[in-house]
Amino acid sequence: MTSPVNRLRPRRSCLAVPGSNPRFLEKAQGLAADQVFLDLEDACAPLAKPEARHTIVKFLNEGDWTGKTRVVRVNDWTTHWTYRDVVTVVEGAGQNLDCIMLPKVQDAQQIVALDLLLTQIEKTMGFEVGKIGIEAQIENAQGLNNVNAIAQASQRVETIIFGPADFMASINMKSLVVGEQPPGYPADAYHHILMSILMAARANNLQAIDGPYLQIRNQEGYKAVAQRAAALGFDGKWVLHPDQVAAANEIFSPSQEDYDHAELILDAYDYYTSEAGGKKGSAMLGDEMIDEASRKMALVISGKGRAAGMQRTSKFEIPEA
Repeated sequence: MTSPVNRLRPRRSCLAVPGSNPRFLEKAQGLAADQVFLDLEDACAPLAKPEARHTIVKFLNEGDWTGKTRVVRVNDWTTHWTYRDVVTVVEGAGQNLDCIMLPKVQDAQQIVALDLLLTQIEKTMGFEVGKIGIEAQIENAQGLNNVNAIAQASQRVETIIFGPADFMASINMKSLVVGEQPPGYPADAYHHILMSILMAARANNLQAIDGPYLQIRNQEGYKAVAQRAAALGFDGKWVLHPDQVAAANEIFSPSQEDYDHAELILDAYDYYTSEAGGKKGSAMLGDEMIDEASRKMALVISGKGRAAGMQRTSKFEIPEA
């Protein structure tokens, strides 16, 4: 890689847009989603895929995606469409593309294969080698078993994504409502899956993204599922409808109170560990003791707040001697 790439882009809301629908591709540019992925997989009928590749190239090159992470989801390696998806899209619009999303990832070799193909295209086209990231979607038991190796397979990997619909089908889960708890199980049926993805992501400095909630009219249901993922520490969630964007952005951002508190902790810790502050390893901020562990926790919250464009409403005051 010739230069460092920001692999931790804001992804609170990841909007799915069918690559074969110009009207939706046009509308998506004006929505407040952090990320937009133009889909060549499930949202495109087989007969529409070849033309959709060229439609996506046109919209990536001519559209205004300012402030958005631009992603294309290709078809998975078990199909015959994958290589042509990647070649057409990256050769045609590689300089206006941030990531390729690979669905149904089952092992590290599938990530390595995509990495090699991207490198060859970048070298051929004269693009910066390594700039285009990879998002890996985990959608079955084999993928989950290999999620740590998948996360480590390439420096291009930026996110690990949970794909609930295919995953539920692959393990014979007794539910037809994607993302909802199966009847008869009193606990959270997704906890192990989500935590496995989260641990693999965090161990490799990647982002963890929750997948879609298909009942697009059920705002309360969407919020409940999103809040579960956010509480665990996930960075964002897919949105399938414009009405879900605002909810995702809010749920995966810190509250104003938490953001302000995190920034105060960072300021206070910097002061108290400095020469002027007495070179202390721990100190009091109001009624709260803060130390290095407090700083690490505050960095997470402040980082999310800054990425969301939040502004502070409080200021650290140096205590009087």
